[in-house]
Amino acid sequence: MARVAIEYVIMIPILILQITVFPLAANTMISSWTNERRQVALQEVSNHLGSTIQQLYFSLNQEEISAGTVIQASTLPPMIEQYTYTAVGELGSSLDPDDPDSARVMVLTLSLAGNTATAYVTLGPNVSWEGGTFQSNSPTAAIKVDKASDGTLQFSFVE
Repeated sequence: MARVAIEYVIMIPILILQITVFPLAANTMISSWTNERRQVALQEVSNHLGSTIQQLYFSLNQEEISAGTVIQASTLPPMIEQYTYTAVGELGSSLDPDDPDSARVMVLTLSLAGNTATAYVTLGPNVSWEGGTFQSNSPTAAIKVDKASDGTLQFSFVE
């Protein structure tokens, strides 16, 4: 009888500990995994958006292309794991301050449910950035490029 009582004294706290610790540990691991998966998906989207902007620049930055406006509709997913995301861009100064014809870098920052991802896009000197916010769930979200007669390309996000 004493032996059974000692087993209960030892085993009951261990069982209670298992009942509380295992679900807590599993929940922490799943939350971390979900957050990392969301971060990877957001980084992929930011890279795709940056690539689209760079392709628009290379396509329109040719003498054969006349002045006008191009609007590229979004090909990005409207949601990542049931969350919408936003993107903002910022155009940096020339990479070489002594050379006005040096390349410029656009920084795209995407935000989603506490996660952020950044993409860097190298563009030429004839670029300007009007701004705007890209809303992923907007059915009219797009990238707008205005090409001036002097060859300047003005990028913006439009809805």
